[in-house]
Amino acid sequence: MAKRSSNSALNSARKAKNDEFYTQLPDIENELRHYTKQIKGKIVFCNCDDPAESNFFFYFVMRFKELKLKKLITTHYKPEGTSYKIEVKSGNMAERIEQTIKHGYDFNSEINRKALQSLGVVTPLNENGDFRSPECIELLKQSDVVVTNPPFSLFREYVAQLLEYKKKFLIIGNINAITYKENFPLIRANKLWLGVSISSGDREFIVPPHCFQEIGNHRTDENGIHYARVMGVRWFTNLDHAKRHEDIILYKKYTPEEYAEYDNYDAIEVSKVATIPMDYKGIMGVPISFLDKYNPKQFEIVGMSSSAGYNAEIVGIPFLGNKDARPLINGKNTYARVFIKKI
Repeated sequence: MAKRSSNSALNSARKAKNDEFYTQLPDIENELRHYTKQIKGKIVFCNCDDPAESNFFFYFVMRFKELKLKKLITTHYKPEGTSYKIEVKSGNMAERIEQTIKHGYDFNSEINRKALQSLGVVTPLNENGDFRSPECIELLKQSDVVVTNPPFSLFREYVAQLLEYKKKFLIIGNINAITYKENFPLIRANKLWLGVSISSGDREFIVPPHCFQEIGNHRTDENGIHYARVMGVRWFTNLDHAKRHEDIILYKKYTPEEYAEYDNYDAIEVSKVATIPMDYKGIMGVPISFLDKYNPKQFEIVGMSSSAGYNAEIVGIPFLGNKDARPLINGKNTYARVFIKKI
């Protein structure tokens, strides 16, 4: 999906259970181009995507033949009324849908919905399209790769389900999801990592009219389309990519004067990824944005400390304090840190 917002926008969205953030097509294109070989010939499932709104659906339909997909399945959650799935099963069918899109096909039109149904690809669901429903889980089981923007408020549960069913995936989330106790062990174990194309800044997402004013940082364009700006957006995946195997170029040398030690951990503070010392052999605390450039052959992830209390399994190194478990320097908090060690 795609939108515009700040972290406060995400927080307000969570409180309101507003998960209707639709990704813009350029953001999808910029990321998916790095996984062409891994997606080619697969069954792709977009299980949080109403084709009336979803650019993920448009992307895969327009590239169905190019990617030689076996099948494209799209489902979406609809709490009231009829939810449905769309299955694109052949290049010919994809070509027909592609032509309707190129000629201004409007999926919001009831007439065009019926026209699409006449292609034999629309099937009403018996349930509401929730990704956790037995009906959608059965579709998940038959898929190879899941690509979507899942509900922000259910990100932990969503990732857990994908891993339970051993699926390859490429999904959008907030960088703070790194610090979730459910997700961080996956990152440390190299079962989950960040994507390629988004590593800083924020992204605009399209939001429906009924909810965009709940979000602080929003705008409406000349065509009446509403956008919310979201800070800290990242792609999360278990599909390999070339960037993950590039070393971070290190140029700084360690000096005790420049790199302070934590009060409560046997590690040094490195406030910027660019200043990781090339010659330090011990444990370093780095910002979570380090994971944008992390190469598992260059560094070992030892653990992480954030705003939660001390958890030996997550933190990975002994806690030397008796109060605040966050990394402290002279009693002051340094925010969440990933503990790393050079290999």
